[in-house]
Amino acid sequence: MKTGIIYCPRHAGLKSIRKRWEKIAGVLSDYEIEYDLIESDNAQSISRIVAKLIHEGYDTIVVCGGDLALNEAANCLMRAEKEVRDRVALGVIPNGLMNDFASFWGFTDKEIEYAVASIKERRVRKVDAGCISYRNRQGEKCRRYFLNCVNVGLVAQIQRLRKNVRRIFWSRRLSVVISLFILLFKRRDWKMSYCINYEHEEHRVVSLCVGSALGFGQTPNAVPYSGLLDVTVIMLSPLGRLTYGAGMFLLGKILNSKDVKPYRCHDITISCPKKTPFSIDGHELQGIDTSSEPAKISVEKEVVNFIIEKR
Repeated sequence: MKTGIIYCPRHAGLKSIRKRWEKIAGVLSDYEIEYDLIESDNAQSISRIVAKLIHEGYDTIVVCGGDLALNEAANCLMRAEKEVRDRVALGVIPNGLMNDFASFWGFTDKEIEYAVASIKERRVRKVDAGCISYRNRQGEKCRRYFLNCVNVGLVAQIQRLRKNVRRIFWSRRLSVVISLFILLFKRRDWKMSYCINYEHEEHRVVSLCVGSALGFGQTPNAVPYSGLLDVTVIMLSPLGRLTYGAGMFLLGKILNSKDVKPYRCHDITISCPKKTPFSIDGHELQGIDTSSEPAKISVEKEVVNFIIEKR
Protein backbone atom coordinates (compact mmCIF):
# COMPACT_ATOMS: atom_id res chain seq x y z
CA MET A 1 0.00 0.00 0.00
CA LYS A 2 1.17 3.50 -0.81
CA THR A 3 1.32 5.88 2.15
CA GLY A 4 1.40 9.64 1.85
CA ILE A 5 2.10 11.94 4.80
CA ILE A 6 1.02 15.58 4.77
CA TYR A 7 3.11 17.57 7.23
CA CYS A 8 1.45 20.72 8.59
CA PRO A 9 4.04 22.74 10.56
CA ARG A 10 2.93 24.49 13.71
CA HIS A 11 3.27 28.26 13.91
CA ALA A 12 6.65 28.33 15.59
CA GLY A 13 10.22 29.17 14.83
CA LEU A 14 11.92 27.45 11.91
CA LYS A 15 14.23 25.57 14.27
CA SER A 16 11.28 24.21 16.29
CA ILE A 17 9.49 23.05 13.13
CA ARG A 18 12.61 21.23 11.90
CA LYS A 19 13.22 19.55 15.27
CA ARG A 20 9.60 18.41 15.50
CA TRP A 21 9.70 16.79 12.08
CA GLU A 22 13.06 15.15 12.75
CA LYS A 23 11.55 13.54 15.83
CA ILE A 24 8.50 12.28 13.92
CA ALA A 25 10.63 11.08 10.99
CA GLY A 26 12.85 9.15 13.41
CA VAL A 27 9.87 7.25 14.83
CA LEU A 28 8.54 6.51 11.32
CA SER A 29 11.98 5.11 10.44
CA ASP A 30 12.05 2.96 13.60
CA TYR A 31 8.75 1.37 12.54
CA GLU A 32 10.01 0.91 8.96
CA ILE A 33 7.12 2.80 7.41
CA GLU A 34 7.71 3.72 3.79
CA TYR A 35 6.01 6.96 2.82
CA ASP A 36 6.08 9.98 0.56
CA LEU A 37 6.14 13.33 2.33
CA ILE A 38 4.42 16.53 1.24
CA GLU A 39 4.60 19.68 3.35
CA SER A 40 1.55 21.93 3.26
CA ASP A 41 1.88 25.70 2.99
CA ASN A 42 -1.41 26.29 4.83
CA ALA A 43 -4.63 24.51 5.74
CA GLN A 44 -6.29 25.40 2.43
CA SER A 45 -3.57 23.60 0.44
CA ILE A 46 -4.34 20.28 2.18
CA SER A 47 -7.46 19.66 0.09
CA ARG A 48 -5.42 20.04 -3.10
CA ILE A 49 -2.71 17.69 -1.77
CA VAL A 50 -5.24 15.03 -0.72
CA ALA A 51 -6.89 15.17 -4.15
CA LYS A 52 -3.48 14.67 -5.77
CA LEU A 53 -2.65 11.68 -3.53
CA ILE A 54 -6.02 10.08 -4.28
CA HIS A 55 -5.45 10.55 -8.02
CA GLU A 56 -2.01 8.92 -7.75
CA GLY A 57 -3.43 5.81 -6.05
CA TYR A 58 -2.40 6.25 -2.41
CA ASP A 59 -4.31 3.97 -0.03
CA THR A 60 -3.23 5.61 3.25
CA ILE A 61 -3.18 9.37 3.77
CA VAL A 62 -1.78 10.54 7.10
CA VAL A 63 -2.28 14.11 8.25
CA CYS A 64 0.47 15.31 10.57
CA GLY A 65 -1.47 18.26 11.94
CA GLY A 66 -4.44 19.35 14.06
CA ASP A 67 -8.24 19.31 13.80
CA LEU A 68 -8.34 21.95 11.05
CA ALA A 69 -5.92 20.02 8.82
CA LEU A 70 -7.87 16.80 9.42
CA ASN A 71 -11.09 18.64 8.57
CA GLU A 72 -9.70 19.76 5.20
CA ALA A 73 -8.63 16.20 4.38
CA ALA A 74 -12.00 14.74 5.41
CA ASN A 75 -13.88 17.28 3.27
CA CYS A 76 -11.78 16.35 0.26
CA LEU A 77 -12.55 12.66 0.83
CA MET A 78 -16.27 13.36 1.19
CA ARG A 79 -16.28 15.09 -2.20
CA ALA A 80 -14.77 11.95 -3.79
CA GLU A 81 -16.66 8.94 -5.12
CA LYS A 82 -17.78 6.24 -2.67
CA GLU A 83 -15.31 3.73 -4.16
CA VAL A 84 -12.48 6.14 -3.33
CA ARG A 85 -13.70 6.50 0.27
CA ASP A 86 -13.91 2.72 0.56
CA ARG A 87 -10.30 2.36 -0.63
CA VAL A 88 -8.53 5.23 1.14
CA ALA A 89 -7.88 5.31 4.90
CA LEU A 90 -7.24 8.57 6.74
CA GLY A 91 -4.77 8.67 9.64
CA VAL A 92 -3.40 11.32 11.96
CA ILE A 93 -0.22 12.21 13.84
CA PRO A 94 -1.29 15.06 16.17
CA ASN A 95 0.68 18.23 15.47
CA GLY A 96 -1.67 21.17 15.93
CA LEU A 97 -3.11 23.63 18.42
CA MET A 98 -6.25 21.50 18.75
CA ASN A 99 -6.15 17.71 18.40
CA ASP A 100 -9.56 16.85 19.81
CA PHE A 101 -10.59 14.20 17.28
CA ALA A 102 -7.19 12.53 17.60
CA SER A 103 -7.44 12.55 21.40
CA PHE A 104 -10.76 10.67 21.21
CA TRP A 105 -8.70 7.69 19.96
CA GLY A 106 -5.94 8.24 22.52
CA PHE A 107 -3.51 10.04 20.19
CA THR A 108 -1.66 13.07 21.61
CA ASP A 109 1.14 15.26 20.26
CA LYS A 110 3.39 14.06 23.08
CA GLU A 111 3.09 10.35 22.24
CA ILE A 112 4.28 10.19 18.65
CA GLU A 113 5.26 6.53 18.89
CA TYR A 114 1.71 5.41 19.77
CA ALA A 115 0.25 7.20 16.74
CA VAL A 116 2.95 5.84 14.41
CA ALA A 117 2.56 2.28 15.76
CA SER A 118 -1.18 2.55 15.03
CA ILE A 119 -0.47 3.68 11.48
CA LYS A 120 1.86 0.71 11.06
CA GLU A 121 -0.87 -1.69 12.21
CA ARG A 122 -3.46 0.15 10.03
CA ARG A 123 -6.50 -0.91 12.02
CA VAL A 124 -9.34 0.85 10.20
CA ARG A 125 -12.80 1.79 11.41
CA LYS A 126 -15.50 3.60 9.49
CA VAL A 127 -16.45 6.83 11.27
CA ASP A 128 -19.27 9.33 10.87
CA ALA A 129 -19.03 12.65 9.12
CA GLY A 130 -21.17 15.48 10.42
CA CYS A 131 -22.43 17.94 7.84
CA ILE A 132 -23.60 21.55 8.05
CA SER A 133 -25.72 22.84 5.15
CA TYR A 134 -26.38 26.57 4.92
CA ARG A 135 -26.75 29.57 2.64
CA ASN A 136 -23.97 32.14 2.48
CA ARG A 137 -24.50 35.89 2.35
CA GLN A 138 -24.75 35.72 -1.45
CA GLY A 139 -27.66 33.26 -1.14
CA GLU A 140 -25.64 30.29 -2.42
CA LYS A 141 -26.15 26.82 -0.95
CA CYS A 142 -23.03 25.53 0.83
CA ARG A 143 -22.06 22.31 2.58
CA ARG A 144 -19.18 21.54 4.92
CA TYR A 145 -18.28 18.32 6.72
CA PHE A 146 -16.76 17.87 10.17
CA LEU A 147 -15.33 15.04 12.27
CA ASN A 148 -15.45 16.74 15.66
CA CYS A 149 -17.97 19.55 16.08
CA VAL A 150 -19.68 22.77 15.03
CA ASN A 151 -19.73 25.61 17.58
CA VAL A 152 -22.11 28.58 17.55
CA GLY A 153 -21.66 31.54 19.88
CA LEU A 154 -19.03 32.07 22.57
CA VAL A 155 -16.65 29.20 21.80
CA ALA A 156 -16.70 30.08 18.09
CA GLN A 157 -16.02 33.71 19.04
CA ILE A 158 -13.02 32.70 21.16
CA GLN A 159 -11.63 30.71 18.23
CA ARG A 160 -12.14 33.66 15.86
CA LEU A 161 -10.46 36.12 18.23
CA ARG A 162 -7.60 33.74 18.97
CA LYS A 163 -6.80 33.52 15.27
CA ASN A 164 -6.80 37.30 14.82
CA VAL A 165 -4.80 37.96 17.99
CA ARG A 166 -2.25 35.31 17.07
CA ARG A 167 -1.39 37.16 13.87
CA ILE A 168 0.03 39.85 16.14
CA PHE A 169 1.50 37.89 19.06
CA TRP A 170 2.24 34.43 17.49
CA SER A 171 2.17 32.75 20.93
CA ARG A 172 -0.61 30.18 21.16
CA ARG A 173 -1.08 30.50 24.92
CA LEU A 174 -0.88 34.29 24.93
CA SER A 175 -3.40 34.56 22.07
CA VAL A 176 -5.95 32.50 24.05
CA VAL A 177 -5.46 34.58 27.24
CA ILE A 178 -5.78 37.88 25.36
CA SER A 179 -8.88 36.61 23.50
CA LEU A 180 -10.58 35.73 26.79
CA PHE A 181 -9.71 39.18 28.18
CA ILE A 182 -11.18 40.92 25.11
CA LEU A 183 -14.41 38.92 25.51
CA LEU A 184 -14.99 40.55 28.90
CA PHE A 185 -15.92 43.69 26.97
CA LYS A 186 -17.88 42.02 24.16
CA ARG A 187 -21.29 40.44 23.74
CA ARG A 188 -21.48 37.00 25.32
CA ASP A 189 -24.95 35.74 24.35
CA TRP A 190 -27.11 35.43 21.24
CA LYS A 191 -30.81 34.93 20.66
CA MET A 192 -31.09 31.56 18.90
CA SER A 193 -33.97 29.40 17.76
CA TYR A 194 -33.43 25.76 16.94
CA CYS A 195 -35.46 22.68 16.08
CA ILE A 196 -34.27 19.39 17.52
CA ASN A 197 -36.14 16.07 17.81
CA TYR A 198 -39.23 17.86 16.40
CA GLU A 199 -39.17 20.37 19.27
CA HIS A 200 -38.77 24.11 18.64
CA GLU A 201 -36.79 26.09 21.21
CA GLU A 202 -35.87 29.77 21.42
CA HIS A 203 -33.47 31.09 24.06
CA ARG A 204 -30.68 33.52 24.75
CA VAL A 205 -27.72 31.18 24.35
CA VAL A 206 -24.09 31.60 25.40
CA SER A 207 -22.80 28.72 23.31
CA LEU A 208 -24.22 25.84 21.29
CA CYS A 209 -22.09 22.85 20.31
CA VAL A 210 -23.08 20.07 17.93
CA GLY A 211 -20.58 17.23 18.27
CA SER A 212 -19.92 13.98 16.48
CA ALA A 213 -16.97 13.45 18.85
CA LEU A 214 -15.70 15.26 21.98
CA GLY A 215 -16.57 18.80 20.85
CA PHE A 216 -13.60 20.29 22.72
CA GLY A 217 -15.06 18.91 25.95
CA GLN A 218 -18.62 20.17 25.38
CA THR A 219 -20.07 16.89 24.08
CA PRO A 220 -18.10 14.40 26.22
CA ASN A 221 -20.44 11.45 25.57
CA ALA A 222 -20.49 11.68 21.77
CA VAL A 223 -18.95 8.86 19.72
CA PRO A 224 -18.10 9.25 16.01
CA TYR A 225 -19.66 5.96 14.86
CA SER A 226 -23.18 6.01 16.37
CA GLY A 227 -24.91 7.81 13.52
CA LEU A 228 -26.07 10.41 16.06
CA LEU A 229 -25.04 13.90 17.12
CA ASP A 230 -24.73 15.21 20.67
CA VAL A 231 -25.89 18.79 21.22
CA THR A 232 -24.98 20.93 24.23
CA VAL A 233 -26.76 24.26 24.68
CA ILE A 234 -25.34 26.60 27.33
CA MET A 235 -28.05 29.04 28.38
CA LEU A 236 -27.62 32.64 29.48
CA SER A 237 -27.26 32.74 33.28
CA PRO A 238 -26.16 35.11 36.07
CA LEU A 239 -22.40 35.70 36.29
CA GLY A 240 -22.09 33.53 39.40
CA ARG A 241 -23.71 30.54 37.74
CA LEU A 242 -21.71 31.13 34.56
CA THR A 243 -18.51 31.02 36.62
CA TYR A 244 -19.72 27.84 38.29
CA GLY A 245 -20.46 26.35 34.86
CA ALA A 246 -16.94 27.22 33.69
CA GLY A 247 -15.58 25.32 36.68
CA MET A 248 -17.75 22.30 35.82
CA PHE A 249 -16.43 22.45 32.27
CA LEU A 250 -12.82 22.38 33.47
CA LEU A 251 -13.67 19.35 35.63
CA GLY A 252 -15.24 17.57 32.65
CA LYS A 253 -18.74 17.72 34.19
CA ILE A 254 -20.34 20.41 32.06
CA LEU A 255 -23.50 18.35 31.50
CA ASN A 256 -24.20 18.54 35.26
CA SER A 257 -24.63 22.32 35.16
CA LYS A 258 -28.20 23.65 35.61
CA ASP A 259 -27.79 26.06 32.69
CA VAL A 260 -26.85 23.36 30.19
CA LYS A 261 -29.35 21.49 28.01
CA PRO A 262 -27.99 18.27 26.46
CA TYR A 263 -29.64 16.50 23.51
CA ARG A 264 -28.97 13.57 21.20
CA CYS A 265 -30.37 13.65 17.67
CA HIS A 266 -29.96 12.87 13.98
CA ASP A 267 -30.14 16.52 12.92
CA ILE A 268 -30.76 20.06 14.14
CA THR A 269 -31.70 23.33 12.41
CA ILE A 270 -30.45 26.65 13.80
CA SER A 271 -31.46 30.28 13.17
CA CYS A 272 -29.61 33.16 14.80
CA PRO A 273 -28.81 36.86 14.22
CA LYS A 274 -26.47 37.92 11.45
CA LYS A 275 -22.77 37.85 12.31
CA THR A 276 -23.30 35.20 15.00
CA PRO A 277 -19.94 33.39 15.06
CA PHE A 278 -19.78 29.81 13.76
CA SER A 279 -16.77 27.51 13.81
CA ILE A 280 -16.20 24.01 12.48
CA ASP A 281 -13.54 21.73 13.96
CA GLY A 282 -11.95 24.76 15.63
CA HIS A 283 -11.85 26.96 12.51
CA GLU A 284 -14.06 29.99 11.85
CA LEU A 285 -16.82 29.28 9.34
CA GLN A 286 -17.45 32.53 7.52
CA GLY A 287 -20.38 33.92 5.58
CA ILE A 288 -23.28 31.98 7.14
CA ASP A 289 -26.67 33.66 6.79
CA THR A 290 -29.59 32.01 8.60
CA SER A 291 -32.01 34.94 8.18
CA SER A 292 -33.77 33.44 5.14
CA GLU A 293 -33.14 29.73 5.77
CA PRO A 294 -31.91 27.94 8.92
CA ALA A 295 -28.60 26.14 8.89
CA LYS A 296 -29.06 22.37 9.12
CA ILE A 297 -26.57 20.08 10.84
CA SER A 298 -26.89 16.35 10.22
CA VAL A 299 -24.68 13.25 10.20
CA GLU A 300 -23.71 10.64 7.61
CA LYS A 301 -23.03 7.34 9.32
CA GLU A 302 -19.72 5.49 8.85
CA VAL A 303 -18.55 7.09 5.61
CA VAL A 304 -14.84 7.74 6.29
CA ASN A 305 -12.16 5.08 6.84
CA PHE A 306 -10.07 6.17 9.80
CA ILE A 307 -6.97 4.52 11.30
CA ILE A 308 -7.73 4.06 15.00
CA GLU A 309 -5.57 3.05 17.95
CA LYS A 310 -3.57 -0.16 17.75
CA ARG A 311 -4.69 -3.28 19.60
